[in-house]
Amino acid sequence: MPGMSRKAAVALAASASIALLATACTGQSSSGSDDDASKDTTINFWHAWSAPNEVKAVKTLVAGFEKAHPNIHVNIVGNVTDDKINQALRAGGDKAPDVISSFTTNNVGKFCSSGALVDLNPFFKKADIDPETTFPKAMNEYTQFDGNRCTVPLLGDAYGLYYNKTAFAKAGIKTPPKTWSEFETDAKKLTISDGDSYKQLGVMPNYHGWETTTEHIFAQFSPTYFDSSGKSNVAKDPAFTAGFELQKKLVDELGGFKKLEKYRATLGDEWGAKHPFHTGQVAMQLDGEWRLGMALDAKPEFEIGVAPLPVPDDQADQYGKGYITGTIAGIAATSHKQNAAWELVKYMTTNTDAVVGFANDIHNVPSTLAALKSPKLKYDPRFKTFLDIAANPNSTTSPASINGGQYLVTIQNFGYDFESGKVKNLKSGLESTAKQIDTDIAQAK
Repeated sequence: MPGMSRKAAVALAASASIALLATACTGQSSSGSDDDASKDTTINFWHAWSAPNEVKAVKTLVAGFEKAHPNIHVNIVGNVTDDKINQALRAGGDKAPDVISSFTTNNVGKFCSSGALVDLNPFFKKADIDPETTFPKAMNEYTQFDGNRCTVPLLGDAYGLYYNKTAFAKAGIKTPPKTWSEFETDAKKLTISDGDSYKQLGVMPNYHGWETTTEHIFAQFSPTYFDSSGKSNVAKDPAFTAGFELQKKLVDELGGFKKLEKYRATLGDEWGAKHPFHTGQVAMQLDGEWRLGMALDAKPEFEIGVAPLPVPDDQADQYGKGYITGTIAGIAATSHKQNAAWELVKYMTTNTDAVVGFANDIHNVPSTLAALKSPKLKYDPRFKTFLDIAANPNSTTSPASINGGQYLVTIQNFGYDFESGKVKNLKSGLESTAKQIDTDIAQAK
């Protein structure tokens, strides 16, 4: 599942593994853009999908490409980690990938600044394709860095709110919350304490609570992570202060950090059938579009509701937005078959029927505006919530950085300290966090 690989710890590990690319790949981006894509050739495509249905979906996608381009043969290598991809991008050679896909959007800044992947802007221009009118706004943003579009969206993930309709009815709540104040009220109504534990928790607000990360919550506040000079904006943008204050208030009102953590330790993991939303132990859950299928497969004893995540009260007119991320694809700078590789990338990421078919098979969000509106999409009616979030121009993502997702991990780590009470002064804590982010970025240059 793509979303699984985008948890902060995994993103940090992937960021670390790509660090060597900064010196190994710079200057190699012109190695293979003069090949003749009309001649018989074979290219290598490496991807990270591993589940049987996902592997089958990739093969179907590539089969469609080979039918449309009978002279280009694709050797597929699946279940490849970012670490292995990075090693191959450094080494090059006939067996190395010409085209790669990765679940780690946080690494786009490193991929682009290091020269590990080629800038696709010239390819788009030659093909007369405008990325800004082809891809949703947030997806268009997270696939480039400093004007270098070294990656392209290949399906996406959109985050929204899952809620237990049965629990809502029992609590007298008729509709999902649209603002954070409504969310706060509903979370308290839905929480049923049982001594030092809970019979039911309205929502798990703690940052270790599965997908309840700082970047996913703060997206609803539309924060600006960096100022125009590239410095961290965490201590200056009121969106961060509001986000941290909201989450900490929820933690305190729902029983306090220690009680919540004690309860969390008794709950199932994120990817199993015993996920606490599936079991009804948690009534609301921030999560990605893939959760719907997983929750339905668990056959819960309640009706599942899906809605956009609430927005700040002063941004009520932007209700419907959310956090967007996704899988990315790119062409290796070491490839000597970049024109043929581009034909595959172009097909997988801009051919509407190909994108729709892959989205139907993988159960992720389509990554082009045309595919999001396609009548050929097959989905549970509730899934449309995520299609709308992806297409919403107010939806946001995390900006690319030269050191990958390190700044997001730094913010998340501060969140752990603030929610637990280890750090009590939010203002000074954010200032220290901003300084750390700036220091890390300066060292990465």
